[in-house]
Amino acid sequence: MRIHVLALDGVFDTGLATVLDAFQTANELAEMSGLTAPRFDVSIVAVRKAVKTSQGLTVPVVPALLRAAPDWVVVPAIGFKMPGPLQAALGRSDVRDAVTMLRAWADHGARTAAACIGTFVLAESGLLDNQDATTTWWLAPLFRQRYPKVRLNESQMIVKSGKFVTAGAALSHMDLALWLIRQKSPRLAALTAKYLVVDSRPAQSVYVLVDHLAHSDPLVERFERWARGSLERGFSLYDAAATTGSSRRTLARRMQAVLGKSPLSYFQELRVERAVHLLKTTDDSVEEIAGRVGYADGVTLRTLLRRHLGHGVREIRKSL
Repeated sequence: MRIHVLALDGVFDTGLATVLDAFQTANELAEMSGLTAPRFDVSIVAVRKAVKTSQGLTVPVVPALLRAAPDWVVVPAIGFKMPGPLQAALGRSDVRDAVTMLRAWADHGARTAAACIGTFVLAESGLLDNQDATTTWWLAPLFRQRYPKVRLNESQMIVKSGKFVTAGAALSHMDLALWLIRQKSPRLAALTAKYLVVDSRPAQSVYVLVDHLAHSDPLVERFERWARGSLERGFSLYDAAATTGSSRRTLARRMQAVLGKSPLSYFQELRVERAVHLLKTTDDSVEEIAGRVGYADGVTLRTLLRRHLGHGVREIRKSL
């Protein structure tokens, strides 16, 4: 499998190293274990003669124009973690040239994978339009605003859509590399994960600091304050809009833009969050806690805990 790792100036050191180390480890383990998996032929390519990482290390690269279309192109993150600096970086000439190169490779049959902020570079090309994708969770509002044609689901760690694969936040570079290895040999991917001591992480939703996203928008922050004070009373979009000083349509549209979910969906998540906190910090019964977060009985709460968290009351209280 021929893989081009596209390194842009300011590439995220951990992301680049993680991808390279995962493929090198897979090659070494395949040879050592006698597995028949194909070798991963990895090249670090660039659209400029010289590339330095975010930490100032020099990257040994070969010119992208001299390389034929590979089987896969991997786009690691660039080291700009906040919206302002990231948007400025996306306007750089080397990023525009990289976008042109991505389109050319795609036209010649290459498939493309991107992780973390690398998903923004891929989205700049337009190749993700009308595709499903994920990105680093704290930049999801900016991603939705900048690329409205992409169907974003930032709760997932890995999303495959057509010829494209995207991965979530910073350390999802490892998840992405293992996903690519798995396409050729599930056994080799499992062995590589064990040697690198990597657990399966199908979702990044458990890592999302929803408060961080909510507080990035004044209207959403006002809705959050209303919601937290209304958990026991129950949800009312009419009351929420009136209290936050907006129309119901505006509130719903802003919630979707910032958090990627409806007001009711976020309200339910806050109920689950409060219930988990009470389960961990009190000896109250499930039925008592259900009433305190607005549910008529404990059965409903147990169902929601399993749906949202993948485990139930017993597991939560055992985790203390």
